[in-house]
Amino acid sequence: MASDKSNDAPKEAIFRLFGDNPTSGLGFLDFPEKPLPPPPPCLEVLLSEVSADAKCSMEPVDVAGLTLLKGRVSTEEVFALSNSDLVPGKYEGGLKLWEGSLDLIAALNSEMGNGRLSFTGKRVLELGCGHGLPGIFACLKAAAAVHFQDFNAEVLRCLTIPNVTANMEENPQYLSGEVKEGRISTETRFFSGDWGEVHSILDQGTGYDVILMAETVYSIPALPNLYKLIKKCLSSPHGIVYMAAKKYYFGVGGGSRRFLSLVEKDGLLSSSLVAEVADGSSNVREVWKLHLK
Repeated sequence: MASDKSNDAPKEAIFRLFGDNPTSGLGFLDFPEKPLPPPPPCLEVLLSEVSADAKCSMEPVDVAGLTLLKGRVSTEEVFALSNSDLVPGKYEGGLKLWEGSLDLIAALNSEMGNGRLSFTGKRVLELGCGHGLPGIFACLKAAAAVHFQDFNAEVLRCLTIPNVTANMEENPQYLSGEVKEGRISTETRFFSGDWGEVHSILDQGTGYDVILMAETVYSIPALPNLYKLIKKCLSSPHGIVYMAAKKYYFGVGGGSRRFLSLVEKDGLLSSSLVAEVADGSSNVREVWKLHLK
């Protein structure tokens, strides 16, 4: 789905918004905090805690040569919300399959095909996971551990865990605990909470080798906490972040470029464009790779 822009380039294009001085003061990057309800508590949700109250029906979705399963759950059943993508501070859209998730999987598949990425034996964290399809893709590509995070524990119980379980049952070799055809079984864990606090319960160990996130940069007030969390969780010196997002989220002010402005101002990570999707049906979508300088 996503086109690989780096096939013919010997070097990855580095995104520069401010020239050679990323730490120059720019007032518009000092994001004002908007008052929100207190965030939900940070919890680890166990596989056994899958919800029996909300019906999760599975549908196939084809991406990167794979047929994955995506769950469908009613926001009205889970959150008593009708026809709402998100309610800031209460529900952050985790029950909807956002197109950036599929863009991200296609880009990851391309990166693997070009020899720039391997999940084998890696520790992976998917932030703002929702359905968890990018994390599931990492499971199917022999990651040693994939940890899924979402703002709402209800999303994990009603959607993410059933979705992970259904996809793993379609590929039982990844659950056996045995090495088969060079692949290994994957440890999966699930964590809920706000980006400003969830680091306190994540099993970071030596850090995550790969951090995945799709459609997480729509909210300007949340960007600083998201970036701080990435810096706390990313393994050094070779950790990589893959981010899929719209260039701009009209009406809420966020977007990939707003987040990259924050990254560049801090000066710790380098960024490069992996893929761009401009199909004419929606806002321009992008996939970026970030790594420590």
